[in-house]
Amino acid sequence: MTHAPAAARALLVSVLSVTALLTAAGCMADDRNVPRPLPEGVSQPPPPPLSPSATTSAATSATERPATPSPPSLSEAQLREALITDTDLGEPWMTSRGTATWRDGVLKATTTNPDCHRLLDTLYTEELFGTPAGPRATATLDDASNDTQLRYQVAAYRPADVDRVLDWLGTLPEECERFEATTTRAGTQLVEVTRLSLPEAGDARSGLRLRMTGEAADGARTALTVDLAAVRVGEDTLIVTNAGFGAVLPEVTRAVTQLGADRLAEVARQGRAQV
Repeated sequence: MTHAPAAARALLVSVLSVTALLTAAGCMADDRNVPRPLPEGVSQPPPPPLSPSATTSAATSATERPATPSPPSLSEAQLREALITDTDLGEPWMTSRGTATWRDGVLKATTTNPDCHRLLDTLYTEELFGTPAGPRATATLDDASNDTQLRYQVAAYRPADVDRVLDWLGTLPEECERFEATTTRAGTQLVEVTRLSLPEAGDARSGLRLRMTGEAADGARTALTVDLAAVRVGEDTLIVTNAGFGAVLPEVTRAVTQLGADRLAEVARQGRAQV
């Protein structure tokens, strides 16, 4: 059994702490909003009857009242505040030094099944939900010890569109459980797709683990693992890609997903409070 490194364990602890604080704050807010019962033996007096003019005025006011505006979109600066950084992960993670070499070498691939081909394209382009409706913020981190790269994105997309894509991701462990893909530089790869369980974060979520095995140009055996997690938090969505030829720990993917969803929800809450 493989244990998470100290950085991952520390992140998991911080996730639990953040979640506990947010839950406690939410419970306090709910408690303040619960109406208190009247003392025993005291009944609520009936409201006085409205005059015809008052009734007409109330109806007119309700008709003319503007619809409740939708929550404002987060700015690029606010989205950057919601990013996960190397400070959250700790060593050996650091700000990325560039695009991972395996992206073009292995992920740029084709296959005959349309859904499986779409999945490969999505992992290569990292455009799971297409073009966002507003700004987008991205953080790319490297684990220099084993050639693993983590990419964290947050942006606003139409919730209905996001939920449709999340539903589609949920079908892939059966639709694309095992297939062959032809890569541009690493020949034919065997691809296996399994479901990645995620914490109950945000409003909707889906996760996959993809493993590509084959041979490099020099004949050496290769095995690329890609974790993909997406979570919708209200009007905003986060996407986590954790991948590499080394040890890609699902504990890290889950912890980043939980911490990211909590942070995004808090940034959105603060943004609405300032409007």
